[in-house]
Amino acid sequence: MKAFSDLTEREILALAIGLEEEHGRIYADYADGLRESFPASAKVFAEMAEEENTHRRWLIELFREKFGEHIPLIRRHDVKGFVKHEALWMVRPLGLDKVRKQAVTIEYETRNFYERALERISDASIRKLVGDLAAAEAGHVSLAQKLGDEHLTGDAKAEEADAQNRMFVLQVVQPGLAGLMDGSVSTLAPLFAAAFATHDPWQTFLVGTAASVGAGISMGMAEAMSDDGALTGRGHPWLRGTITGLMTAIGGIGHTLPYLIPDFRIATMLAIAVVMIELWVIAWIRSRYMDTKFLQAAFEVVVGGLIVFATGILIGSA
Repeated sequence: MKAFSDLTEREILALAIGLEEEHGRIYADYADGLRESFPASAKVFAEMAEEENTHRRWLIELFREKFGEHIPLIRRHDVKGFVKHEALWMVRPLGLDKVRKQAVTIEYETRNFYERALERISDASIRKLVGDLAAAEAGHVSLAQKLGDEHLTGDAKAEEADAQNRMFVLQVVQPGLAGLMDGSVSTLAPLFAAAFATHDPWQTFLVGTAASVGAGISMGMAEAMSDDGALTGRGHPWLRGTITGLMTAIGGIGHTLPYLIPDFRIATMLAIAVVMIELWVIAWIRSRYMDTKFLQAAFEVVVGGLIVFATGILIGSA
């Protein structure tokens, strides 16, 4: 995976072509999925798909003029800093609100990409086109107005609040949830393995603390180095890393603290109760912020946690 700052003008142009083509196909998929239930909104996304295809043709013409016929295949997952979009086209029926939220994120990300690209490009004709595309992205008619007041509010303040909420989810909720899930689940096996192997609350507490802190450091560094946040709007990498690391440590420490109680049986029962609370909290956060049905989130999180929990007990009792 290559850093955006290492891309040449030729590679930036090739990446822009790939992005416009991908976005055009995404919007076409939206149009197809919405056509039956929301025909007016489907027409809007069909027009957006055509607009993206027009941008792609402009980019291809300029690329051929500057660099020849061969366009290298550079996609978003080849470059650090892009969000992985959920494949909504696989879901039927397609929900309008979910589609709108993802489309807003795509437009925000694309605008950031073109603005960053302007900082890296010196060729006058390429700068002109990239600048025009950045202005086009920034000047898009709001999706709220495009899709109509029947389904979405057209109030500017409400739209701004919605965008801010999406950024909050990207910059705080997602890294925090990733850390909490990892800390709550990954530390279960070493903690309960130590508990049932030693039946010593203090030794178990030390193992749980070491696992929690170690996982927090590892997850924090991994998140901080995943991307610089400039293209995705996910915020400063070290802030995200700090959030992820702290929530990872908190997730593990939560069910480790009961082992400060000298009585092994009481400590273990309390730790198990804390684990169940943690798993339900994670399920609620996923349901509240990640557009996942609560029962589905609860099933996935609880089942996964119980498997790791049982693994720790089996290993510790061996």
